[in-house]
Amino acid sequence: MSATMRAARMHAVGEPMRIEELPVPEPGPGDVRVAVHAVNIVPNLANILNMWTTWFPHSPLPTLPAIFGLDPAGVVESVGPGVQAFRPGDRVYVNPGRSCGSCRSCRNDDSINCASYAFAGYFGFSPTALDLLDRYQGGLAEYMVAPAYSLVKLPDALSFNAAARFGYLGTMYSALRKAGAGPGKTILINGISGTLGIGAALLAPALGLTHVYGTGRDKDLLDQVGKLANGRLNLHSLDDGPVDEWIHEQTDGYGVDIYIDALGPGAPHETFRAGMRAMARGGIAVNIGAVAGDLPIDIHRMMDQQLRLIGSAWFTSGEGQAMADMVEGGLLDLGPLEHQVFPLEQVNDAIGGIAQRNGGFSNFIISPTATA
Repeated sequence: MSATMRAARMHAVGEPMRIEELPVPEPGPGDVRVAVHAVNIVPNLANILNMWTTWFPHSPLPTLPAIFGLDPAGVVESVGPGVQAFRPGDRVYVNPGRSCGSCRSCRNDDSINCASYAFAGYFGFSPTALDLLDRYQGGLAEYMVAPAYSLVKLPDALSFNAAARFGYLGTMYSALRKAGAGPGKTILINGISGTLGIGAALLAPALGLTHVYGTGRDKDLLDQVGKLANGRLNLHSLDDGPVDEWIHEQTDGYGVDIYIDALGPGAPHETFRAGMRAMARGGIAVNIGAVAGDLPIDIHRMMDQQLRLIGSAWFTSGEGQAMADMVEGGLLDLGPLEHQVFPLEQVNDAIGGIAQRNGGFSNFIISPTATA
């Protein structure tokens, strides 16, 4: 193979990425080298990279210039010393979550709460994440190196393009698991037609959910979402009235057992609070959408009604493997995703969002193997 590869690197916040020839990385102990076939583009990546200090003032970026690219999928090309469960030729998704392996949380098998947790190809959650960010670059390149613990084996029935969407799907799947979603539970998803929210519609049949309520604003998109999950979805446009009033009408005043908010930064706080008011006694709310700012919540009502509110960030490689197994078993159908594929040379166009976005159905992909 060639000693160099094409990669897209960001040299400064707010500047376009540059396509460059770089040395092909070598896997160290416990690492693998992956030939990248597909990388998902985060819908708001342009805003994040242009306004980094405003949105994430305490979250470090990798040392620039750096290769970004959060959600890669491809084929294992070589393995480093000590790797046993993977071999060249394996089709894989690469979970970008990186952990140190030695802090208290890691030693308690709780890697997502690692003191140095980082998203390779994106950002870290503490100043000590910088070493992991610099050691493991992102997927916007022909090859990347990743720790074997980050890999998810993909069945042949799961395309690289669909697997590259696992970041969003896994975030929803982990939230559903934390909330105890399953048969007999009623659940509300704020923003079900968005990139995060649609994961609930796709995962509902696999988890045995029969009472799924979802909100959005675009009625055409809601009509499309309503065709998923074999009629299990009950949908409501926020333009037609407050979500809490609608939920109480739908549930005879009882409310929902689980509330997941998938709305992003900039979403109105009242929508989030209405979701909290829609919860049944003993219910749990999970925030995964990154609604920003200080949010007034009636904590006395939370006490009286024994409500819980938690945050959930990302998902484990084990949860990713469970999703891949669901696809293989025919329980999870990712066919409704609409892949829009760009070659690596068009990365800046893709980040800028030049293509028409069809809500959460659109799946923007950079493929280093594609040609312009």
